[in-house]
Amino acid sequence: MEKVKGIGGLFFRARDPAALTAWYRDVLGIDPAPTDMETPPWMPEGGVTVFAPFAADTDYFPEAQQAMFNFRVSDMEAMLAQVRAAGAEPYNEQTMDGIGRFAHIRDPEGNAVELWQPISGD
Repeated sequence: MEKVKGIGGLFFRARDPAALTAWYRDVLGIDPAPTDMETPPWMPEGGVTVFAPFAADTDYFPEAQQAMFNFRVSDMEAMLAQVRAAGAEPYNEQTMDGIGRFAHIRDPEGNAVELWQPISGD
């Protein structure tokens, strides 16, 4: 059976795409999509990617949100300090035995985003 190799992109609607692109670049270090052949795309590091449909009535992320991004980080403390410095307040911080540390933040448009530091440090 042929299988996909990974996620090729995350596409979502934004009220102000330019401002939100800048926030993700400046706060989380995600390079924007290239607009020419010279600009390199964001190249995430290899590691676990979880594909998990949730029940329609989940309260793990806001009901108004159809999906939630989960980004792997290698140093949760450093990332949370960076996020706080940008004016976002982490919430729902927790550690799950055998899985790692988690924290939620909201981007400037109110979208919940999950940060995950896997137990292996990926």
